[in-house]
Amino acid sequence: MTLSGIHIYPIKSAAGITLQSATVQARGLEFDRRWMVVDRSNRFMTQRKFPKMALIQVHLNSDTLAVSAPDIDPLILPLQPTDNEDSGAHLTVDVWGDRCDAISMGAESNAWFSQVIGQDCQLVYMPDNSQRPTDHGKYGNEQSVSFADAYPFLLISEASLEDLNGRLEAPIPMNRFRPNLVVKGCDAFAEDDWNQIQIGKFTFSVAKACSRCTIPTVDQVTGIRGKEPITTLATYRRWEGKIWFGQNLIQVEDASAKNSNLEDGKLEDSQLTVGDRLTIIS
Repeated sequence: MTLSGIHIYPIKSAAGITLQSATVQARGLEFDRRWMVVDRSNRFMTQRKFPKMALIQVHLNSDTLAVSAPDIDPLILPLQPTDNEDSGAHLTVDVWGDRCDAISMGAESNAWFSQVIGQDCQLVYMPDNSQRPTDHGKYGNEQSVSFADAYPFLLISEASLEDLNGRLEAPIPMNRFRPNLVVKGCDAFAEDDWNQIQIGKFTFSVAKACSRCTIPTVDQVTGIRGKEPITTLATYRRWEGKIWFGQNLIQVEDASAKNSNLEDGKLEDSQLTVGDRLTIIS
């Protein structure tokens, strides 16, 4: 079994970016969901209520974050926003009841996202010193997560999507489910039975299956919501009152230990790369 896809979503609920390799950090893949759009109450906004967020494209450059959307000029923002408590840019935001520190990306970005989404909102960034434990502290404060719903990594196998597509009238792409890690070489839904796995140099515990909301029903190209694949998934992937697809992972070893290798110039020691071998530990 091998790692066949790596994806990050720098802005929560905006379009993702496909990578050949990604740096593993303490709260997930580098840049994954470090930005988020919040409403006037500083609560997170997603495709669940605003499906057109799927049309927001994100591009990462060496020192800038570029975003684009239909019928509006692109927006270029600094990759590292100014972290100055005296500037008034700091605020507390809400993600599924978790309250954590964030930095506003400024008036220009707020106006841009408000126009695109059609509601007053602002773009915020999670600084390194902002702490948000996974799943309300289930795994202890040492396990941090970004603005992702609950866990740092989401894994789905190609075979599971193939199984689903075999049941659908019109097949759908993997991006409907917004995984970080895609693997191949296993049976459909084999990941349901994994407890601990190794991918490349990294060991992960399978924290829990991923319960699915309505976002997979949003076409990521058009931003239009439909009924599938949730209707079909409900016929064979529903239990405990929820629909399940994919597995949430937590890294067993603190990624900061791996990242210490960066000081020695060993970037590859802190990275996952497409083609890395996946081994089932338990």
